[in-house]
Amino acid sequence: MTGNQYRDLIASYIHENYGPHGLVTYLEVQLGKTVIGKDRCIDVFVIRPDDRKAIAIECKYQDSLGTVDEKIPYALQDLEALWVPGCLAYAGKGWSRGVLHTLEGSRLAAYCLPDRETLGMSKATRELDHMIASVFGLWELVLPASKRFKGRA
Repeated sequence: MTGNQYRDLIASYIHENYGPHGLVTYLEVQLGKTVIGKDRCIDVFVIRPDDRKAIAIECKYQDSLGTVDEKIPYALQDLEALWVPGCLAYAGKGWSRGVLHTLEGSRLAAYCLPDRETLGMSKATRELDHMIASVFGLWELVLPASKRFKGRA
């Protein structure tokens, strides 16, 4: 899978699962400057027009060892500098152990690998689902009804 294919998969997943809840998905949105002064281009930008809440999502897919590892600290730093909530969605098996540890420990990174056929919510999308729920208040989509406390019987 290429980086653009992964971006499109994430956008499709969000559109399919969150579009019915009022979220609108955009690709390749210009949004201010990066921390080094370049024009910033957000891979996936999701907004709810009703209240203008939004999240910027950078997408990184790495299936073989390579140079993307070097870009991760910069990408996380750049997300911190945004004026809107942001996250880095990632997947693939080509991450070095050190960078994978950085991603797993970052509050701005979310592992997400939707099934290409069903685009359904699953354990493999849970981290991104939780970020979207927290930004837009869509907790009913991620909290299982079976876990709701019912009090004394």
